[in-house]
Amino acid sequence: MLEKKRNGVMQQQIEKIKLYAHQSNEEVLSALHTSSSGLSEEQVANHQAQYGENKVSHGNGDTKLKQFIEAFVTPFTVVLVVLALASFMTDWVFSAPQDRSVATTVIMLLMVIISGSMSFFQSRRSSNAVDSLMKMIQVTTNVIRQGKSFEIATEKVVVGDIISLSAGDMVPADMRLLQTKDLFASTSSLNGESAPVEKIATAKPKDNDDYLSYQNMVYSGTNIVSGSAIGVVVGVGSKTVFGQIAGELSTKTKQVTAFDKGIQSTSWLLIRFMLVVAPLVFLINGLLKGNWLDALIFAIATAVGLTPEMLPVIVTSNLVKGSVEMSKHGTIMKNIDAIQNLGSATVLTTDKTGTLTQDKVVLEYHYDLNHTEQPKVLTYAYLNSYYQTGLKNLMDKAIISEAGKELDTDKIKSDYRKIDEIPFDFKRRRMSVVVENGEDERLLVTKGAAEEMLQVSRYYELDGEVKELDDTMRDKILKQIESLNEDGLRVILLAYQKNPRPAGAFTVADERDLIILGNLSFLDPPKESTKQALEQLKVDGIDVKILTGDNELITRAVAKQVGLNVDKIYSGQELEDKSTEELAQIVEAHNIFVKLTPAHKSMIIRQLRANGHTVAFMGDGINDAPAMKEADVGISVDTAVDIAKESADVILLKKDLKVLDTGVRLGRKVFGNTMKYIKMTSSSNFGNIFSVVFASLFLPFLPMQPLQLLLLNMIYDISCLAIPFDVMSEKYLETPRHWSTKGLKKFMFYFGPTSSVFDILTFAFLFFILGPAMLGHTYFDLNQAQQLQFMMMFNTGWFIESLWTQEMVIHALRDKRIPFIQTKASFPLMVSTIGAGIIGTVIPYLDFGKDLGFELLPISYLLFVIVMLVLYFVLVTIVKKRYLQHEDELI
Repeated sequence: MLEKKRNGVMQQQIEKIKLYAHQSNEEVLSALHTSSSGLSEEQVANHQAQYGENKVSHGNGDTKLKQFIEAFVTPFTVVLVVLALASFMTDWVFSAPQDRSVATTVIMLLMVIISGSMSFFQSRRSSNAVDSLMKMIQVTTNVIRQGKSFEIATEKVVVGDIISLSAGDMVPADMRLLQTKDLFASTSSLNGESAPVEKIATAKPKDNDDYLSYQNMVYSGTNIVSGSAIGVVVGVGSKTVFGQIAGELSTKTKQVTAFDKGIQSTSWLLIRFMLVVAPLVFLINGLLKGNWLDALIFAIATAVGLTPEMLPVIVTSNLVKGSVEMSKHGTIMKNIDAIQNLGSATVLTTDKTGTLTQDKVVLEYHYDLNHTEQPKVLTYAYLNSYYQTGLKNLMDKAIISEAGKELDTDKIKSDYRKIDEIPFDFKRRRMSVVVENGEDERLLVTKGAAEEMLQVSRYYELDGEVKELDDTMRDKILKQIESLNEDGLRVILLAYQKNPRPAGAFTVADERDLIILGNLSFLDPPKESTKQALEQLKVDGIDVKILTGDNELITRAVAKQVGLNVDKIYSGQELEDKSTEELAQIVEAHNIFVKLTPAHKSMIIRQLRANGHTVAFMGDGINDAPAMKEADVGISVDTAVDIAKESADVILLKKDLKVLDTGVRLGRKVFGNTMKYIKMTSSSNFGNIFSVVFASLFLPFLPMQPLQLLLLNMIYDISCLAIPFDVMSEKYLETPRHWSTKGLKKFMFYFGPTSSVFDILTFAFLFFILGPAMLGHTYFDLNQAQQLQFMMMFNTGWFIESLWTQEMVIHALRDKRIPFIQTKASFPLMVSTIGAGIIGTVIPYLDFGKDLGFELLPISYLLFVIVMLVLYFVLVTIVKKRYLQHEDELI
């Protein structure tokens, strides 16, 4: 039904698009109740109410109801609810009136409420954190309302708004173009076309044209490569073409990450343990003690004790805290789950400009072919850079800035007017502008990469004379450029052609028989911090690979200065004819790749991932969006073009590798703290299995009452909520972290039984020493009332010892160093764990302790507990050393 409804809405929108595309500007504006000067504030409110907000629906994943349901319906809470129902049946329905109690059921349901509520709270906090962080990097749109032009958040755009578009902009909604000027748009997000397509406001579609190819329409989700335009919004949010596609994708299963799979596999591993152990405990106690009802109640409590119901809370809490902490260090997580991938990244691929260099390009020279600075070279360069409507890069800005100092730019602008342009693309690696002076003389001025410029040039100008471009002059030009490149200068060639064909008909084919005029040399020096940042990334186990469109010589010069290996550099063209096996070896062994197109960058990242790496890509340009989507983690900066920010998972508020390294380390910290809870709780639960089974086999009574066992588990779980606030060792943060359940079972088998040793020693002390000492006889020599007192004393003793052992497990296993001596937990974790132990110790001495089945113990018993804890730390230290002989890390 939902699919049918969506298809109906889609068809209605397509019909509207077809209608608007065939109408005149006036008819479209009239139909949308707007004008060329834009909407009034009243109209904006009315249109938003009528047509909806400009937000694309991604399904119901972010609704409060969905988050609430997901918080309470987890494998663990479902198990707890089932056990609570079973407890209610045994404690109330099938019990004698005088024995009826719902205390156990209430505690179980309380644990469900605590776990579910905390999980829901953290989910909401996660959503709110992402929302607030996203406001810091909001994508905006230039809108015209009541004749005034200003920037608004893209979400605020409504049907009927007049929008101004320019190079680098994301198209905010489906739009009918009213005016265009050399407009080229990338439509790959809708139709997969890699090459930009020209958009012309006056071009009416033909009857057999596909609506996606209409030249006078642009659609939400596409982006402007070059040129400018003004258009009117005809569809917003989920009623756009892109919105409909997003709606279809939202019905598909969300991609499950390796971390998600790890959490799921761990959850089911622990549930399987519970499903085996609980029935076993039930049978043993039922057969040996004869009271099947008590055995069932204890088995249920044991099952609850083996259920780490706080796992979803701890994971979400870690992610939220990590994202907030990252924001304080200039790293904004657009996708909060990407924290795990950032922490596990083994390769960082990045462009050179602005990452290794200062991102402050200066025009050093504007040479003719005699290697002499000439005003004509700068004048023609200015014409090209000033009049082009594509995204003005750093070189364009440097040319315009230098021309402003040396030339009368006002006169140049009055002498020449632009009549057309041929936008830049990453295959040609050049761009052209056609201008005309007052004498009706037209000039096609082209600038671009040397090799590509020489391919379309037939002549050169030297000392005012135009001559045929021969091999000798080609070699001379290339040597001049090579010499400049070796000095760390980036060089592009400048050429022109007089009186090309009439305006309005210029295409790439017109870039031929050009006259080389000279070259432009730019300096973009390396950042002072780059070398240190690269060394730190290497220490942190991240291999940095440079993927750039620049040529080899300039890249080599910069790479040398920052300490990168430049023994072998591959170009994009060299990679094209390589087999998959050869490419896999090349991208693994080498770190610098030059003269790359966006397709080359994506290919390299795809191969690195196939090699088993977790790959991060950092970029800020239009050409970087495909690579960002290909990588495990897309990283951009706040100053990037809209399409780059939209494609990224992570936004840096400063384009600096140091900031990125900080983000990586924080990602690893989040991962480590999550693994602490998983490993500690798993091993602790596994140890409890041995303790409970042993007690069931050898004790004539239950080692702890079900209600006490539940209380113990609840206190421990609440104390674990401080784990996300813990610190990780510097050594841990220096290695990429990947989820693997392979070592979890080994960890459990090593450290689970370790805690059981002290449980069994406690059983022996309580049964053979403390009990007889307090009551004067062994258990079997006591009367029934005294045996009950003996049992209550035993239950209390194990409750206190077991709680302190579980709390100290956190300190013992959080780091491979000696706890409290070589390493200390964070203050919040110290308070929560020690506080939980103190609370558990005090409860038996309070008035309601009796109601819970506790018996007063001599204070001297606490000395025994302290001795056990000291011995426990000693044994854990020995086991840790043995474990680490075969494993690199503890957590």
